[in-house]
Amino acid sequence: MASSFCCANPPSLNPTCGGGSVFDNFGGIKSYIVGSTGSKQAVILISDVYGFEAPLLRKIADKVAESGYFVVVPDFIHGDPFEAEVPSRSFQIWFQSHSTDKGFEEAKPVIAALKEKGINSVGAAGYCWGAKVAIELAKAGEIQAAVLSHPSFVSVGDIREVKCPIAILGAETDHLSPPELVKQFEETLASKSDVEYFVKIFPGVAHGWAVRYKVDDESAIKNAEEARLDLVHWFTTHLN
Repeated sequence: MASSFCCANPPSLNPTCGGGSVFDNFGGIKSYIVGSTGSKQAVILISDVYGFEAPLLRKIADKVAESGYFVVVPDFIHGDPFEAEVPSRSFQIWFQSHSTDKGFEEAKPVIAALKEKGINSVGAAGYCWGAKVAIELAKAGEIQAAVLSHPSFVSVGDIREVKCPIAILGAETDHLSPPELVKQFEETLASKSDVEYFVKIFPGVAHGWAVRYKVDDESAIKNAEEARLDLVHWFTTHLN
């Protein structure tokens, strides 16, 4: 189901990192929240298999919030990130308790909570595991825009059912969503006259580059920053 590329370069999790705050219950889910409470646009960042305590993910949330968004990073894996160093618990076993279908269902009350706060439009951005959750929301018409970064488990069939503007940021080296598959996504979106889209394959990067990059690698930092800017631009275009 998953390869070493899916889980490479795991983050050092930190429950207190970031400039925002952690709330025990937002739409029924513990969440990291940052940004203006007066904003009418919200962005949900959906983590990879390592969860919402990843410092680089929260750094992205903080930066997105600076663009005027109310940002929520829900703990859809409930404090139980995948641990590759535990051989007795393979990814397949971990996934049984943390399916993307479950994440999708748990995202709906989060969106409802945002609307109760007066939010008019909601975007969702997912990384790896989280990209599958984001596209399910896009298929269900739950959100107004989506961004998928190095997606896992996403199929051409999923792309056919998307109902909102979607951006897909792929990697040159990715066994889960190789460039050939990302190009199929683009061709499928091109055939859908009712959905705006943006597809980009980043050269010289591997799966996970947007949120699990090496902080001492200038090139990696530059590519991750470019991906974040693409994300913000997409939401600025389609949520405002």
